[in-house]
Amino acid sequence: MTKDVIALTPKMPDLPTLLAGLYAGGPDLGVNTTADGAVVQLCASDGRPLVSVEAPILVQVPGETARLLDHPVDEGPVWWTEARASSAVPEAGRLAGSFAGRLATVLGGTVWPPEAATTDVVPLTTEVSAIPVPTTAAPAVDVLSATTAVVIQDRPLVAMTSWLSDALRTATAADRALQIVTPPTARLTLPTRTALRGLPNRWVVQDPEHGYYDGLSGAVLHWMNGTFTPVRDEDGTTHVAEAFKAPVATGERQLLLTLRTRYPADADIVLGRALEAAFRHLTGAPPGGWSTAEPINLPWSTRQLTDLARARAPRPSWLIAVGQPDQPALATMRVLRTPAGVEEDITLALGYGGNETPPVHAIEALAAELDAEHGLITLFTSLRAARRDLSVPARLDPPPIPVTFTLGHDEARRIGPPRAEHPPFGPTPTRLGPPAEPALHYPLGDGTDPEAWSTFQQLTQHLKQQA
Repeated sequence: MTKDVIALTPKMPDLPTLLAGLYAGGPDLGVNTTADGAVVQLCASDGRPLVSVEAPILVQVPGETARLLDHPVDEGPVWWTEARASSAVPEAGRLAGSFAGRLATVLGGTVWPPEAATTDVVPLTTEVSAIPVPTTAAPAVDVLSATTAVVIQDRPLVAMTSWLSDALRTATAADRALQIVTPPTARLTLPTRTALRGLPNRWVVQDPEHGYYDGLSGAVLHWMNGTFTPVRDEDGTTHVAEAFKAPVATGERQLLLTLRTRYPADADIVLGRALEAAFRHLTGAPPGGWSTAEPINLPWSTRQLTDLARARAPRPSWLIAVGQPDQPALATMRVLRTPAGVEEDITLALGYGGNETPPVHAIEALAAELDAEHGLITLFTSLRAARRDLSVPARLDPPPIPVTFTLGHDEARRIGPPRAEHPPFGPTPTRLGPPAEPALHYPLGDGTDPEAWSTFQQLTQHLKQQA
């Protein structure tokens, strides 16, 4: 049964169209609003939400529907209206499909998944009074315990939608874990993977043959005391699910960059330029778009991005950027106000097929520009064997292997040039920029030899001792 249904239409759903969609359950169902009116809910007679519909989003970034849904639409902007059905009521999935189908019929659009589309009236036949009232009003949360918010997702690619972003924010504020439950065929987008980083948040895979296991570590899990937790032997040992262990060699690779920048906190600051420089050096074009959630719906604009971060300050801002459709590239950026200024913490991933060569040769020139113009603190680059489309499957993937590490000139000066330029076990850095205050660019390998990790660890330990 489908739980998430999306209407993709060339025109914005107006109020009469939305009302026609909400009539999918006939006159016996009610309508409610939540999230300050941003979410409309189709409700049973007792007020129980059956389908929650988020405010339509105008997606102006080419390729987003194909990236997230494998469902390309005609060229041009598209209105994305997402409906999430309650997993507790059997008719809710069909209600969501009828709502989306009615919007697409009136406005000339399409529905994802296509098989969910209908315009039939779906009467509520389940006796909802026999179903426990949900303990949460959050549209994305299916189960809520004292320690954990559980979200059940059955879509092939789990994106960091505003639904999930809101669920994560609410769970964190309440000191709860967010745990996403999917079938074994599901994959995560990189923004979702980044957001779930760190326990107690988990990606929980429900495998019909292997039970529950962690989609990122493979640890066998069970539901205990209101949360998914690893199964342990009497001696405390955990085990990895057999389904997680099978690697798949495809020849595809990802180039990964982790960089930090710092700017003075003045009125003329413009954020996002370091990320744009990275995209231009490595893809030949600026980012295609940015947003605070997926789908990424806004055309790339450093000014708009800066205005958003300024409006949220001193709170941190978390943003996503995507590349052009012909070159898989995704980035997340966290903007943070610190006593030293305004810092950007950026991760960028680029995907390549077996017959494509990652542009490792462009990293040194990028590092030089980042240091000269964009307040570079550090830049770490690595390569890994992983999917070209940048999605994350629930299986064991080889770890990334270091390629280069760069210290910005301020950081090199803080550590001290004699120490930073002469690590005892190598590697010898290349000096970038002015001779008096150079940035230091350390080659670590070509991305194929795992021994590069040992070299990198020795280097960082050496630098930290002086710092």
